[in-house]
Order: sequence, then structure tokens, then C-alpha cells
Amino acid sequence: MRSGFDLLKDCLISMRFDILTIFPEFFAGPIGGGPFSCGLLKRAISAGLVSVHVHNLRDWAEGPHRQVDDTPYGGGPGMVMKVEPICRAIEAIRAMADPPVVALLSAQGRLFDQTTASRYRAAGRLVLICGRYEGVDRRVADMVVDEELSVGDFVLAGGEIAALNVIESVSRLVPGAAGNPESVESESFTRGLLDYPQYTRPADFNGWRVPEELLSGHHARIERWRREAALELTRRNRPDLYLKLAGDPERREEVSRRRGEGHFV
Repeated sequence: MRSGFDLLKDCLISMRFDILTIFPEFFAGPIGGGPFSCGLLKRAISAGLVSVHVHNLRDWAEGPHRQVDDTPYGGGPGMVMKVEPICRAIEAIRAMADPPVVALLSAQGRLFDQTTASRYRAAGRLVLICGRYEGVDRRVADMVVDEELSVGDFVLAGGEIAALNVIESVSRLVPGAAGNPESVESESFTRGLLDYPQYTRPADFNGWRVPEELLSGHHARIERWRREAALELTRRNRPDLYLKLAGDPERREEVSRRRGEGHFV
């Protein structure tokens, strides 16, 4: 039987993650090593703000070998993850606590972004299914999960690394998890822009100088430089984001000014 302290701690947890994987050893748990034993995630877990629960998919597989994959219909290379054990696992995990958002990590999914991270944070509970092999039976994406999610236009061997991306991104939005809350509000993608460039001492290194505006001590001048530098960095490195700003009525004037200066392409 669980103690009253354990029940109270569960009530205080602000964000719960459940990971469904065939390689639970990849995560090594939040204690004694692994990705949850350092930095922001360690602090958030230790403070009771975030909890992470790793589940072995094979616990819901049948047969002596606990098989979770099979050959694809229609032929082709590799193996495909089966729908039955995933469906059983999700039913069991959904029954453990409040109804979660369930996402399948897949190269065919919708691209994960800061807006999605904020939505997951608001939900308070997220289940991440880590795909493997040649993929997952399509019925999982169509019938079992809430959404299919990709962390980028590239292919990984499995969804475990992608799950860590999502967990850290969402955990940073939990109040008290980040050391400085202002850093979460002003960083890249929060305002539709990349973050402005950052510098620290020394002011001059091998002739590479910090921009004079940052050394001026003039707050309005510094803020103006940062705003312009963020726009320019976004234009250069993420033109897709920059072009979106041109269609945003609240930001159009800012982008139009840049266009007049010859920066908009």
C-alpha cells in the first residue's frame, strides 16, 4: 500500500511522462545515471515537479519470446512493430492516472515545435511511444494514439533520443524547473524568432570584438540591437520563420522596416 506521503507527492507533480520502449535500459531511470540524472531534468525530478516512468513494451507482448515485431505485409526489408502489444500497453498506461496525450514518435509525424511543447505542458501528462525497426503498424497512428510526432527531417534508429528531446523541451516550461523563468520567455521560437546572439567576457578576443551596443550600458540601445540581431539571425538561418513574420499583422511593420533596409529576401 502506498503511503500518504507518496500520494501527496503525486498530487504535487506538475508534469508526468510515460515512455513506452523496447529498450528501457536506454533511459537508466531517474536515479543512478542516465539522461535524467543531470541538469534541468534532475532538478525538476528531484523537486517533484516532473516524473518520468519508463515501460518495457515487451511486458505487454505474448509468447515465449515476447515478440513485438513481425515481417511487413507486401514484403520489403526489415521488421514492423506490432499493433497488439502497443494497444495493450496504452490501455494500461491510460488507466494509471488522468487521461494523457499519447504521441507516437515517427519520421512520418507532424514536426515538433515550441507551440506543441506548450500544449503538452498544459495537458500535464504525456505518453511517448518510441518506434523502432522499419516503423510501426499504421493502425497505431490511425487508431491508438492522439498524434504522430517527428523531431526533425531526418531518420533515427529509434524514438528514444527523440523522446528525450520532447521531455526536456516540455519540462523546461514547468514553473520552477528552469533556474531563471525569464530565459524561457525570451528564448528562440517563443516569439516566432531565433534568439538574439549572446556574448560574455572578454570584450575583445584576438580582435573579435563584442558589438559596441552591448557594452554601451544604454538599455534601449541594447534592446534595439537585440531585436534587430534576432531578426537578422532568423532571416539568415531560418528564412521559413522569417517569411512567416511577414504574414503576421503584429510583426509586419518590423519585417517591413528590415525589407526597406535591404535585409528581406
